[in-house]
Amino acid sequence: MLKFFQRLGGALFAPVLLFPFAGLTVALTIILKNPDFVGSLADPNGFFYKLVFIIEEGGWTVFRQLPLIFAVGLPIGLAKKAHPRACLSVLVTYLTFNYFISAILTFWGPSFGVDFTQNIGGISGLTTIAGIKTLDTSIVGAIAISGLTIYIHNKFFDTKLPDFLGIFQGSALVGMIAFLAIIPAAYLTCLIWPKVQSGISSLQLLMTSSGSFGVWLYTLLERILIPTGLHHFVYGPFIFGPAVVDSGIQVAWAQNLSTFANSTLPLKELFPEGGFALHGNSKMFGTIGIALAMYKTARIEKKKIVAGLLIPATLTAVLVGITEPLEFTFLFIAPFLFAVHAVLAATMAATMYAFGVVGNMGSGVIEVAAINWIPLFKNHSGVMFTQLAIGIAFIPVYYFVFTYCIQKFGLKTPGREDDDVKLYSKQDFKNKKDAKNGNMVVENAYFDQAYSFLEALGGAGNIEVVNNCATRLRVSVLDETLVEKDAMFKAAGAHGIVRKGKSFQIIVGLSVPQVRDCFEDLMNKDLENIKKLANA
Repeated sequence: MLKFFQRLGGALFAPVLLFPFAGLTVALTIILKNPDFVGSLADPNGFFYKLVFIIEEGGWTVFRQLPLIFAVGLPIGLAKKAHPRACLSVLVTYLTFNYFISAILTFWGPSFGVDFTQNIGGISGLTTIAGIKTLDTSIVGAIAISGLTIYIHNKFFDTKLPDFLGIFQGSALVGMIAFLAIIPAAYLTCLIWPKVQSGISSLQLLMTSSGSFGVWLYTLLERILIPTGLHHFVYGPFIFGPAVVDSGIQVAWAQNLSTFANSTLPLKELFPEGGFALHGNSKMFGTIGIALAMYKTARIEKKKIVAGLLIPATLTAVLVGITEPLEFTFLFIAPFLFAVHAVLAATMAATMYAFGVVGNMGSGVIEVAAINWIPLFKNHSGVMFTQLAIGIAFIPVYYFVFTYCIQKFGLKTPGREDDDVKLYSKQDFKNKKDAKNGNMVVENAYFDQAYSFLEALGGAGNIEVVNNCATRLRVSVLDETLVEKDAMFKAAGAHGIVRKGKSFQIIVGLSVPQVRDCFEDLMNKDLENIKKLANA
């Protein structure tokens, strides 16, 4: 079960990676429509305003179609074969599911406690998906139907039917089975989801009234569950909805940003839900203290090498909020140190919230500045300075705590290890290729790393499933005893490796999509050569 949720968590990154650009686009266009920043250019009748409005509408695409994007995005990570066809099957099935709900509620809405004649939005519990009026199941319904369709696709896509029924094979068979499966799914949704919506309303009240402790607990779980991939299930309902606000904090913040910017009321009073989106502060401030501690404790002769590793990793965390390349350099050496990091991150967020800091701050400096600091500075500069003061104060806290732990327990953080492991190279692959009389794959900058990972995992014949998230290559193997020690992966450039039975997560960094492509090319070529030798 954990293995499945890890794969699902990784698959969720496909749609999530669309959000930073879309969020920045919306934020910047809101700024460019604000007369406090652009003066007379913000005239609604002027060409500049109209042009910015057009761009803004394009930026809203991702946020207005979140469920549809999540539904179609999951097959990229979860389908085991024919990924494009799986995406098409999910799209059709998810739309059909919502048509079923719409038809059921049109006839029997009152029987399910739903007034389907109401307008969408508000407290109606209704929305539109690709123009279909339906229950607002948000990303929960999208993920559920997508997951069901992917399961059917993986199980039945390759099913061979009699020749005279050949037209119904493949995606057609998947579509027919899914069509029948979602009829009862639509009925159960109509029966259960209105009650869930009522429960969510109660949860919203509970969370918004829980104060700083609620923020502390949320942030702790969001950080500490990162190694398992289950942190997506903590922040997802809050950031993308509907745990504390129907549309999710990210959308609600963007929709009301102009109102917040023009109001002189305290931000915490205007948007208390924003306390559950402060986890980005540990990325902007905490990572600096962690990096300084690791540099401080590195051996003198390795400090330059360590600086070369830490500087880009820290900048990535601080500027864009991707923390795995830095966090995973110490997670596997001392898991308790990661727990300390989670506690410090939670304490920082709760402290900020206690002093009135709220907003949409789940990412790095660039996004936080664009959608918080710049538009809010005129009337809420005090909040920004409070955030900066608390965040900067936590840098030395992180530094001294991490320095003490590293030295006290002799942790082999970067620059303190003594591994000396051979790294596989292109020449190794060429030699192997010549021995097998195979064909060379196209080489690129990620080739060596992919090849080293494949060899360290026991070769192509030992690979069962390959997947990736934003920074990690996720692999399931047939025989875990064939997998090399962590040092082999680190020598190939990995920041660390998570081992869980036959499941492995190799921390690559932001280049993981390119490494995965090379990895799969190498793996497929290797398997082809094995088959050729077996048939020779």
